[in-house]
Amino acid sequence: MCELLAMSANVPTDIVFSFTGLAQRGGVTGPHVDGWGITFYEGKGSRTFKDACPSSQSHIAQLIKSYPIKSEVVISHIRQANRGRVALENTHPFTRELWGRYWTYAHNGQLTDYQHQFPVSRYQSVGDTDSELAFCWLLEQLAAKFGDTAPPDMLAVFTFVASLAEQIRALGVFNMLLSDGEYLMSYCTNHLCYITRRAPFGQAKLIDTEVVIDFDKETTPHDVVTIIATRPLTVNEDWQHIAPGQWRLFRAGELVLAG
Repeated sequence: MCELLAMSANVPTDIVFSFTGLAQRGGVTGPHVDGWGITFYEGKGSRTFKDACPSSQSHIAQLIKSYPIKSEVVISHIRQANRGRVALENTHPFTRELWGRYWTYAHNGQLTDYQHQFPVSRYQSVGDTDSELAFCWLLEQLAAKFGDTAPPDMLAVFTFVASLAEQIRALGVFNMLLSDGEYLMSYCTNHLCYITRRAPFGQAKLIDTEVVIDFDKETTPHDVVTIIATRPLTVNEDWQHIAPGQWRLFRAGELVLAG
């Protein structure tokens, strides 16, 4: 299966440290060699980098590891293909517009008998993965329930997303990341965990490569940064595991809703 990575922070923050660990799992310490992608939100805009080759070998991934793009929300994915061929259009994350904002999504898992479960019209898949089709269906359900303008209560929106994720989970493994650029949601079927870093900050050591960082030297006492990953990325920190069927919603690094 694939692996996921995301960040929610209260100040623009780079994800170089965490992405360096994840990228190693794309061909060095893990089998996820069928492409990778990452999306950074910057205000109302976003920038996405994708490559159909392994993240451990990608020159574009090397750029991400060396260029500290500052963002408050990031979603990343390394792929081990099971539905859809190895191609750029099948690499995650996927992005669509709804309510005048970009929604970004990534999925880890495999669905079965899904082709007729996700009727879509407004949003169409570009590639041929179960993941992208499920994303298109999810957004259509949001538009159908809440209309063509953003509702004032976004917590209700993500609570509804959780109910949709539960329906998708009935078709197989569905670990999901979803963001509108402000909120970041994670839904777990089997493997997903997170850590929230805040003062007092300390050192962290990556599991997949010999890299250590002292966050106390890289942050201010007011910074709050939450990292979500399929598996823990560091060896010396206490990651919280999300139980199957549970979900978490973050905003500016803080947990705001859970189910």
